[in-house]
Amino acid sequence: MTHFLRRLLPRVGSALRAGPGYARCVALAALLASCSTTPPPVEVGSLADPPPRYSIVVIIHGDADYAYHDTLGKVHHSDLEILTRARTVGERNAEAEVFIFHQIKRRHLLFFIPRRDGRAYVYRNGRLVSRQSYWRDQGASPFDPEVRLYHQLAGTAASPPVRQFFYFGHELPEIDGTGYDASYRKRPVTIDDLAEAVKSIAGNGTKIDLLGLATCFGGTPHTIRALAPHARYIVASPDNLHLSSFDLTPLESLELESDDGAVAAFADRFARNAFERLASEVQTVVSVVVYDTEDTWAFLDAVTGEYDRTLASTLGRSRSSSHRCDCADDSAYALPGMSQGLTVLYRAPRFGRLKGKVGHSGWECRRILE
Repeated sequence: MTHFLRRLLPRVGSALRAGPGYARCVALAALLASCSTTPPPVEVGSLADPPPRYSIVVIIHGDADYAYHDTLGKVHHSDLEILTRARTVGERNAEAEVFIFHQIKRRHLLFFIPRRDGRAYVYRNGRLVSRQSYWRDQGASPFDPEVRLYHQLAGTAASPPVRQFFYFGHELPEIDGTGYDASYRKRPVTIDDLAEAVKSIAGNGTKIDLLGLATCFGGTPHTIRALAPHARYIVASPDNLHLSSFDLTPLESLELESDDGAVAAFADRFARNAFERLASEVQTVVSVVVYDTEDTWAFLDAVTGEYDRTLASTLGRSRSSSHRCDCADDSAYALPGMSQGLTVLYRAPRFGRLKGKVGHSGWECRRILE
């Protein structure tokens, strides 16, 4: 409430200067807004519940255009559909704590009173124990509010380990990142910001078992290098990813073990399910890759310098001055052992110039056009 009033005071001051009647309207609007945008947490858990064995964290970016039409012309919003599936995951994991953060577009009541633009849901032992809204612009990093809420809402001081982390959204920029959020266009958002959030949530220098990056062009050297220190396995798409979506169905019934063989098997099962689902639904390219992060370091160490120099050279240039390509198609990156640690699932698009492409290295690079 204090933060809300602090935002509102400048507007109230202007209203007072405009006249007492208008000021009363503003005061009433502030009261209504505070009631409508700050719902108390919903607590429906039981003290008799056993402590959760593991946590799953899902961040869904909805502050952009995620609308699409199906073949019947019906409008869908992919971020809302992912939210529904994530909540189902929360309901069906009886031994888990599931944290879901939905970043939504900034809205206003009566055109000038800001409303909270984030929603958090926490499930514990299959039941919703907390639901609340929050401000997304409170922190140096764009993911600070989610990190802070995670630590506030975790059930115990000794929270169960975060075993899985998923991000759904448009391609996260590797550099610059201004304009990513429709509501905060001047605030940069990059893959390095997400990596810091994963690090803070995992805590104590530990690695999350599986990190799912459901965005387009997630399999670049810079992106995987940023995330690799914080996850044992990463599932990402090096190319376009239809609707920025991976199917969450495999998370609905989990029997998680922490040994490497079990984690690798689940990462493979999750990736194959996502690939098969996409391949059955779309005619565009389908690419899903599992990155065993320990086995990717040799390739990353060999190409990071070249890739980052190319990346830096794109700053200030138009989009048409560079293009993306399979790293195997560029001699600077086509090195022996580049496929080490990768399980690549790929199907070429059914149309266009790449419809005859038979495979993909699993790495996506940039090439400057002269």
